[in-house]
Amino acid sequence: MSVASETGLRKRQQTGVVSGAWRSIRGEFTDPEKRTAYWMILPTLLVVLLIAAGPILYAIYLSFWRVLPNGQTFIWLDNYVTLFTDSGFWGAAINTVVFTVASVGLEFALGLTIAVVLNRGFVGQGAARAIAIVPWAFPTVVSGIMWRLMYTDQVGIFAYLADQLGLVTGPILANSTAVLLGAVVSDVWKTTPFVALLLLAGLQVIPGDVYEAARVDGATKWQQFTKVTMPLLKPAILVALLFRTLDAWRVYDLFWSMTDRQLDSLSVYTYKFVRISQLNLSVGNAAAVLVFLSSLAIAFGFIKLLGTRAQEA
Repeated sequence: MSVASETGLRKRQQTGVVSGAWRSIRGEFTDPEKRTAYWMILPTLLVVLLIAAGPILYAIYLSFWRVLPNGQTFIWLDNYVTLFTDSGFWGAAINTVVFTVASVGLEFALGLTIAVVLNRGFVGQGAARAIAIVPWAFPTVVSGIMWRLMYTDQVGIFAYLADQLGLVTGPILANSTAVLLGAVVSDVWKTTPFVALLLLAGLQVIPGDVYEAARVDGATKWQQFTKVTMPLLKPAILVALLFRTLDAWRVYDLFWSMTDRQLDSLSVYTYKFVRISQLNLSVGNAAAVLVFLSSLAIAFGFIKLLGTRAQEA
């Protein structure tokens, strides 16, 4: 096929996609029942947009200005340039990325294991489910302080074990890498039950007939898990990973309480800039906008990647 033919085919495909989308939108509003439904939710939608979108748009607007007590000056992208040239910002970003990837990955693996076990019928299943969800009931600040005490030198159990095994030299809380790993462990302990609960709900809506058909076809337990359970569980996996990734990405309270302000996440970095001085308010506002936009990008990425696969399943 020639280059001209490929270009023409691509243009026709793009035109078809646009026209198909337009027909879909027009069909939504030409249907009387759907049009009535949209009119009924319009007041609520306007209130939500006013409450949510208003402050967001205003924050984006302020991120292009230098706000001082005696006035403000339009500086375009200077606040973002200041951020991207600040080593503290990149340190907070690296901490956030490592924390998010490690904690969400471990929580998903452990949560899926717990959900599969709790989904099986056994004596004491109800009590096991109740006990498994106990860590999630702890407030994050309480959990952070509790784990900080366990890492504290001379009084903490983990500090004692790490010293006896020779895993660290000196106090754990004086080592930034050890503190970050400790934050991951604390978050995994507290939030794995939440992931397990979501995945357990997804497992319980899978019909038993599909497993019976798979057994008739000679599928092994592993094949049933990989070919039946995981594809049908994708909607629940999407919800669990999306919720936990966004929550971990904007982590603030755990870092603030457990590390005693020794370790920055993006949210802690933003708060420090906004709180310490009005002279840094504009830079902190730009950092808050970046956290919001990155969270939005993560959400769209998950929905695009896992949402499409869930629909296909």
